[in-house]
Amino acid sequence: MRKTALGLSAALALAVLAFTCIALRRFDLTLRAARSQISRESSLAFTLEPVVAASGPSFEPVGAAGIPTTAAVFAGKLYLAGPSGVAIYESPVAAPHRLRTGIELPPAPILALTVAHLRGHASPELLGITRGAGLLLFDAHGPPWQLLPATPEARDVTAILPLSSGDLLLGTRHAGVLLFDGTRLRWFSPALAHIDVTALAGNEADVWVGTRDHGLLHWHGGQLGLLNAEAGLPDDTILSLADSPRGVFAGTPLGVAQIVNGRVSRQLGRGLFAQSLAVQRNSLLVATVDQGLATIPLDGRSQAAAFHAPSGPDVTTIIASGDAVFGFSRGSLLRRSETGAWQTVLAAPTQTVADSDVAALGFSPDGRLWIGYFDRGLDVLDLASGRAQHVEDDHLFCINRIVADPARHTMDVATANGLVLFDTYAAAPVPRQVLTRRDGLAADQVTDVAFSADGTMLATPSGVTVLTPSGAESLSSFQGLANDHVYALAADPGSSRSLAGTLAGVSVVDHLNVASSLSLRNSSLPRNWITAIARLGGTAQPAWFVGTYGGSVVELDAAGHVTRLDTPTPTAIINPNALLVTPEHVLAGTLDRGLLVYNRATQHWAQITAGLPSLNVTALAARSGEIYIGTADGIVRLPEQALE
Repeated sequence: MRKTALGLSAALALAVLAFTCIALRRFDLTLRAARSQISRESSLAFTLEPVVAASGPSFEPVGAAGIPTTAAVFAGKLYLAGPSGVAIYESPVAAPHRLRTGIELPPAPILALTVAHLRGHASPELLGITRGAGLLLFDAHGPPWQLLPATPEARDVTAILPLSSGDLLLGTRHAGVLLFDGTRLRWFSPALAHIDVTALAGNEADVWVGTRDHGLLHWHGGQLGLLNAEAGLPDDTILSLADSPRGVFAGTPLGVAQIVNGRVSRQLGRGLFAQSLAVQRNSLLVATVDQGLATIPLDGRSQAAAFHAPSGPDVTTIIASGDAVFGFSRGSLLRRSETGAWQTVLAAPTQTVADSDVAALGFSPDGRLWIGYFDRGLDVLDLASGRAQHVEDDHLFCINRIVADPARHTMDVATANGLVLFDTYAAAPVPRQVLTRRDGLAADQVTDVAFSADGTMLATPSGVTVLTPSGAESLSSFQGLANDHVYALAADPGSSRSLAGTLAGVSVVDHLNVASSLSLRNSSLPRNWITAIARLGGTAQPAWFVGTYGGSVVELDAAGHVTRLDTPTPTAIINPNALLVTPEHVLAGTLDRGLLVYNRATQHWAQITAGLPSLNVTALAARSGEIYIGTADGIVRLPEQALE
């Protein structure tokens, strides 16, 4: 009996052991599967490939506005980068080797440079973050490489933080914080995903994340903390971060916070728009947009907002590269010594035009190119001499449209603060008249201008105003417009018919009356939001090309029928007033898909991205067989025959 009992006990023990082993095995497999699934779900698809130089139409830059905005020293060379690309200097007196945006580099501006030795890579590299093209990796030899996430929102990189482990943190405009470990790209933490990141600082143990409107996030020991205005920050918008032995400094539009041991210690430089920071010796350097450079001593115990701006160069951007502190002053690169003196390293490059963020283009009859900017007024560029005259004031600031009026011999400039009229042939662009709401316009903001048999038509956010010989008359939704917010206009010079593109569809206007309106409800329009309209002449029956926000371009015939066109990008966002009709082509500028070109003879579309300085094509103009293309990063031109 005893042997039988012992045998049963041994068998039971073996069974329990076997069951336990099987259970542990299953648990281990389940745990591995769970970890693998989590890893897959947190990973982001990407490509890491050499940048191939663009081939296609040969674009020629118009005007020089390639002012660098960031710098770094790498492999004994000085690298300057910005919207126009990268300039590599062997020495300050030697001509640089250039890598141009849209040609040797992807069509996206470079926002910041830093040097890092990534995990698994043979040597340190220079890294550049871009607005929309992911991460660029430069080594001392060969072409640059591009790390391009498959998700578009992960390509818009705003901040970079190399870690001593070889990992790399990337802050993005909308996708949160990403981590690249040399082979895999993933979210750094679910808690830091899908946020608007503006700045990064810290190390493996302490990661500081600046956000657009949610204050400063602190990742420490797997825990996430928050500092905001209630915790002592001057503002919840973080513009810049600087990590130092004295703590972390967070720059906001209203000043700087010094953070010690995870808490706000004091506020410095109250009222400063602190767009970039650097700590050198016992001073905090604060570069502002319009207040110059502030130098704040850190040894004082005062909590006050006192600061002093030293006499000298007007430094508006500070860059710390290793032990060196650089600053940009009106395009010139300066270096700050340990004593606080600034020395010029490179003088500002020759600048023909005032800015590169183009919003409108138009030619005056004398051949001068009028260039409107989103927030820098306008330039009048003499293409023969290369000289530009700049105009900017309270009205001429944000430019929406530039049109030549053949009847009154004026250049009509639609702005966010009224309609500004210039004499067409005046040697200097001096405003002759400014029309606003006080003069009968439906609103101060004018988004487009067109000329019909009834008069000059102005698009505004409060309807359409028509300037007639008897005065100003306005149409709104009360008179039948599809919507009060009008973005685009086009008129048929052979009749009194015109089209108004609104937020809720297209309205046909005839003799100051709304004849009909088209929208998603009663037509084949792909989107209600109309951004651009161009009349297609030279045909038996006049037609119209209509640009939409998210539905590319459609055709509207004289009978009011909408035809969806077989464009290469059917969901493209057409930029406001970025439609141009020539006898051979129709061109459309998109927000992020480059240039769409329609051949009127073959009735085929093409998409052009290679060679453009930016995929955000904002304005178009034509003269003497050449097409002028305005983008968010400058202007280029090419012969129209090259579009074939």
